[in-house]
Amino acid sequence: MHHFHYHNNCMYCEDVPVPEIAQKTGTPFYLYSHATLRHHFLVFQKAFEGIPHLICFSVKANSNLAVLRLFGNLGGGLDIVSGGELFRGLKAGIPPEKIVFSGVGKRRDEIVYALKSGILMFNVESHQELELIDRCAARLNKKAPISLRVNPDVDPGTHPYISTGLKTNKFGLSEAEAIEAYRWAGGRPHLNVIGISCHIGSQLTEVDPFLDALRHVKDLIAVLNASGISVTYLDLGGGLGITYDQESPPLPSEYGKAILETLGDSAFTLILEPGRVIVGNAGILVTRVLYTKKSEGKDFVIVDSAMNDLVRPSLYGAYHAIEPVIKDPSGTIRADIVGPICESGDFLARDRKIPEVQPGDLLAIMSAGAYGFTMSSNYNSRPRIPEVMVKGNQFYIIRRRESHQDLIAGESIPDFL
Repeated sequence: MHHFHYHNNCMYCEDVPVPEIAQKTGTPFYLYSHATLRHHFLVFQKAFEGIPHLICFSVKANSNLAVLRLFGNLGGGLDIVSGGELFRGLKAGIPPEKIVFSGVGKRRDEIVYALKSGILMFNVESHQELELIDRCAARLNKKAPISLRVNPDVDPGTHPYISTGLKTNKFGLSEAEAIEAYRWAGGRPHLNVIGISCHIGSQLTEVDPFLDALRHVKDLIAVLNASGISVTYLDLGGGLGITYDQESPPLPSEYGKAILETLGDSAFTLILEPGRVIVGNAGILVTRVLYTKKSEGKDFVIVDSAMNDLVRPSLYGAYHAIEPVIKDPSGTIRADIVGPICESGDFLARDRKIPEVQPGDLLAIMSAGAYGFTMSSNYNSRPRIPEVMVKGNQFYIIRRRESHQDLIAGESIPDFL
């Protein structure tokens, strides 16, 4: 469900015509619907009502301060994977006690920053990381709240690049390693064992892998309890997918019901870390056609957005629906939709059937609210594009377009040159 719709053949975001925004901000730009973001968060929240839980939005999916503030106002916390994401979360007003620090490569300075900030817990992914957190906490005379991320060796059935729960992935500890690490942590005066965590991947379209992982974790908790180690928080990560093309992922209500049935009676506080399922279909990328051309019988539509703006198609071969902002009853073409970047891999779609377009026409790259701007870059010295949020009949620029001057901020030429 989202609030992008047509009225008199013109695409609207909520009550604002998309061409009006394009005229005032220029193209390309990311566009988010406040109503969709809010609705998706509340639907996910409702799926777990009745038990203690905390929805920690995955910042890596969309890190804009306005988006984070919106979820914080709805009672949400954050799942972060860097000191920069912690900084963003705190700037957005998220209480530190609602922030979980995940990630396989936390640096010493990031650990110290998180300890001083008073976050809810660290999801620890290796014994060496656990030892470093212990040393940092000792130097600060603090007790670090920790959870160990267990790798349940469950195949999520998703793209290999976004699979995280197999034994061949870099994330987490095996069950045997986790037991040893829990026992070690239990004897350290500056570590406070409060949770257990797992996360098996992203863009999952079936419930069964989540349930398999939960069963593995429940078995491990039983082993820990027998050793006198108890946990308060059960972090099941995120990963629930969305519809990009023909996928039929479970609704959050179906996902929540299955999780709660498998969990059974427990005294845990459940932590969920949704990202894509909240923001993915709440955003689009609006781009303008620059040129059309035919080469050896192949059609190309060259637009002003590129792989540096939305890398998912180039990186994962990901599908994003492409819709005209103004519907025209003219014919259709089959074309590659490509950008200005000097790479053959710079495409938004290949061999895609779309309405015939002309230079100046606007296209909407759908389902671009997750892993869009957050994965963008300045490749080819292209300024990063603005982010816009619509609420009702008003729109707000929540990140300005970068300038050429922004591209060289922080650079300097040594005196010897």
